[in-house]
Amino acid sequence: MRSESVLAALLCASPLFAGSVAGRVELVEKNGRKASDLSDVVVYVEGVKVKPSPGKTTIVMRGKAFVPRVVAVTVGGSVDFPNEDPILHNAFSVSGENRFDLDLYRRPKVGSWTFTQPGVVRVYCNIHPQMSAVVLVRDNPFFVKAARDGSFTLEGVPAGRYRLKAWHERAPEASLEVGIPADGQVGATLVLDASSFRRLQHKNKLGKDYAADEKY
Repeated sequence: MRSESVLAALLCASPLFAGSVAGRVELVEKNGRKASDLSDVVVYVEGVKVKPSPGKTTIVMRGKAFVPRVVAVTVGGSVDFPNEDPILHNAFSVSGENRFDLDLYRRPKVGSWTFTQPGVVRVYCNIHPQMSAVVLVRDNPFFVKAARDGSFTLEGVPAGRYRLKAWHERAPEASLEVGIPADGQVGATLVLDASSFRRLQHKNKLGKDYAADEKY
């Protein structure tokens, strides 16, 4: 009886009919130039009805920067924000229902936040305006950051037709419909257009301009 229960659990955790999608992402910059580093692109499958298991990842505050600048987690997942600098930082976001404020702290303290809603969460430091990061929160586990050359692979996707999307902070999402086979792999190419991107200065956590001088 126990072996049958274990088998049933394994079958529920791993779809019997699942394939993969692999391909490449391109990012077109101003003047038609193609970006050489695609490692901040997130590729994901939209519409898969699979409840994700919450995970954890890390964004380090180091050298007055967030490292890495882009991470992806599932709904219910959390991000640790260790401060490795000898100065104070204050990570925060005002992104809708995922807004948070970790207040001021210096190394070796680690702040953490759990994200409960899908969406794009833009993270800043309330002291250093040059610091920015993005947490992409997804409602299913089928997402991956592209490699530097833009290549990606998503495995174990339940068979069916879905929207495959690519996200980058400087471009509108690129998407196409893909049919995931019951067994095997399908190829895809996604092109992101960042040619019209203009960077705008963000506000601090109070919605005001940053002070001209840094106090920490």
